[in-house]
Amino acid sequence: MPKASEIKKNAAIEHNGKVLLVKEINKLTPSGRAGASLYRMRLYDIATGLKVDESFKADEMISLADFTRHQVTFSYVDGDEHVFMDSEDYTPYNFNSETIADELLFITEETKGIQVLAVDGEPVAIELPGAVELEIVETDPSIKGASASARSKPATLTTGLIVQVPEYIANGEKIKINTSETKFMSRADSK
Repeated sequence: MPKASEIKKNAAIEHNGKVLLVKEINKLTPSGRAGASLYRMRLYDIATGLKVDESFKADEMISLADFTRHQVTFSYVDGDEHVFMDSEDYTPYNFNSETIADELLFITEETKGIQVLAVDGEPVAIELPGAVELEIVETDPSIKGASASARSKPATLTTGLIVQVPEYIANGEKIKINTSETKFMSRADSK
C-alpha cells in the first residue's frame, strides 16, 4: 500500500468502501515546525461520478483499487462520445467528451502511448504518455537569432491547447509537450 505522498494523478484508490479516481492533488505544507504535509485530493466516485474532496497526511497509507491498464489508440468521435480502441483485442472504450475534456487537449489520431484505466472491466480514466507531439497552428512570427533562453510567446496547437514556446518557434512546427506540466519541452524529432 502506498503512502498518500506517493499517489499520482489518475490513480484508482479505495477509501470509505468506495472506489475513487484521483483527478487533482494539492500538497499543503504547514509553516509550523511539527506540521506534517497534507495532500488534498479531488476524487471522483467511479460508481456514481460524484466529486469528493479528501485530505490525507503524507504518511497515511492508502489502498489502491484493483484496476487494469489497456494500451489504446484514439479511434473516432461518435456524438458526445470519444471512442478508443484496445491495441491488443480491439475492444472499444467509450468516454463522454466532458469527462475527458482535459486529456483531449493532448490527443490526436497520431498520439501514441495512451492507456485506459478500467475497474471491473469498466473504463474510468485515460492516462496520457509523459510527452506528446503536437503541431502549432497559430503563434506570433518567429524571431531570427532568438536564443533558447529568450522570452516566450503563446502558441495554439491543433487540439486547441495553448502553451508558452520560445520566440524561435514558428507556425506549422511540431513540438513536444510535457503532459503533466503542460509545458513546451523541445521541437519534435523530424523523421
